[in-house]
Amino acid sequence: MRLVYIHAGEIEDLVRDLCIKAVTDLPGDVAVALLAASRRETSALGREILGALLKNAEFAKETRTPLCQDTGLTYVFLEIGRDVRIEGDIKEAVTRGVARGYTEGYLRKSVVRDPLFHRENTEDNTPPVIHIDIVPGSEVSVTVLPKGTGSENMSAVKMLTPSAGPQGVMDFVLETVRQGAPNACPPMVVGVGVGGMMDTASFLAKKALLRPVGDSNRDPEIASMEKKLLAAINNLGIGPGGFGGITTALAVHIETYPTHIGALPVAVNLQCHAARRASGILRGAERPCSQNQHSSR
Repeated sequence: MRLVYIHAGEIEDLVRDLCIKAVTDLPGDVAVALLAASRRETSALGREILGALLKNAEFAKETRTPLCQDTGLTYVFLEIGRDVRIEGDIKEAVTRGVARGYTEGYLRKSVVRDPLFHRENTEDNTPPVIHIDIVPGSEVSVTVLPKGTGSENMSAVKMLTPSAGPQGVMDFVLETVRQGAPNACPPMVVGVGVGGMMDTASFLAKKALLRPVGDSNRDPEIASMEKKLLAAINNLGIGPGGFGGITTALAVHIETYPTHIGALPVAVNLQCHAARRASGILRGAERPCSQNQHSSR
């Protein structure tokens, strides 16, 4: 095994850049899905709304301004190759990167220090929520997912009993969308997590939003559920912006994990039409890089 080295400052710089990119540059797969939806949509108002969303995305990219005024709570997902040695503190680097991205990018700061009694703004959108996985390889993959509250507040989790089965899961997803979609800035991406315990299901539902729009689960049975749910959701008639039509969701993504014999936890994480995310990869050097060799931008 040959180790490669990456300085934490490189992670900081990448996170900084990804924060700005994520909120100003709509992912290509999302834009393609919106364009395809605009050609299928039967509602004239729905088509107009989808066209406006695409124009908004073009303007945001050209002017480097946010797709939406709610620039979100920042989620950062890192996959670190087991052959990588990180020089420095990873979480501190990520936090500094988020602070720089939101400050240098002139993005709205939306994080309060205390959720209950002293809701004072931290003034730099930190702390982020950080998830780290160790994976095979010699690279570090970083994905930034800014999550606003319009769609997040419409999300839900439920502890079903095993007897509910797949139909119970589908019924809960559909009911969550029916109740929340008009306020979640549709058309949406619907992330669904099933399994583990309550916290696992919620994490899986969030992670499902990282998948490219319409990229089906590899399990054919789960992929079939995704397809059925998408059809059922788009038959609700909620439509773009909640004004009616056949495009309430662009995709349904389901992720699963083993669970307890007495449990069937389900979480539904709704994502708005500005399904923002940005990713980057760092490749290390075979020799350690001293801190003074790395300069942050």
